[in-house]
Amino acid sequence: MPHSLILNILPQSPIPPQYLTGRHLHALFLTLVSSVDSQLGEYLHDAKADKPFTLSPLQSIMGQGDTLQWEHIQPIAAGTPCWWRISLLDDTLFSKLTHLWLNLNPHHPWHLGPADLQITSILGTPQSTQPWANAMSYTQLYEESSDSDRQIHFSFCTPTAFRQSNYDCALPTRELVFNSLIKRWNRYSGLELPKSILEPIFPSFFDIRTEIVTDSRSTFIGCIGAMNFRLLGKVDPLSIKQINALANFALYSGVGRKTPMGMGMVRRIRGC
Repeated sequence: MPHSLILNILPQSPIPPQYLTGRHLHALFLTLVSSVDSQLGEYLHDAKADKPFTLSPLQSIMGQGDTLQWEHIQPIAAGTPCWWRISLLDDTLFSKLTHLWLNLNPHHPWHLGPADLQITSILGTPQSTQPWANAMSYTQLYEESSDSDRQIHFSFCTPTAFRQSNYDCALPTRELVFNSLIKRWNRYSGLELPKSILEPIFPSFFDIRTEIVTDSRSTFIGCIGAMNFRLLGKVDPLSIKQINALANFALYSGVGRKTPMGMGMVRRIRGC
């Protein structure tokens, strides 16, 4: 059952920008996991393949439109309300961390570099003011997907890129976007979908640009913005339903590289 959880966080001291990178937030997540299951924390740390979770960058303000913050130039001041998204793709992960969610002490400090953080609450159901919070079983996600909607509008909210051979590609083609989604869906859902369903998907609109993300270790170039896909030609209702399920799954899985580091956050936008 995929979960998209929002942790509301209140820094008790300033967070320097060098500790707001994906690498440090990844370490904070593993610390949270290890606090209730040290073996699970070690397993997630050592996993080399596609990891069963994604993380967002820490958000201290609402971005313009759907764009999220992925870099911070200035420290986040103490007392600044922040939120952080954690998505869990594996059915067993949420239950293994139940003790953490149910016994969260808002007065217990967690550490991000030299800063102390308080996790004040966790949101796990849809909120009118927080589109990233949700939870739904894979079966429900599939069954509630439309078998007639032939348009898909994606918003790429943090820089997104895809591995091709030995290099990164920042252009979100049909093959790269939907192969990323179907790979993660087939890995975690237990409801395998054939790659042949992707044939009728074609881009119909795009308004994207590249952005560069740098830290002390690397430079990452990805795209952000909006992109529409349309299903063209004669497509049977079953294939339409399966494609829509993949598009709805993007909220949880993200696409492309470095999703456990805050990159590749994508969600479907309705009414476009």
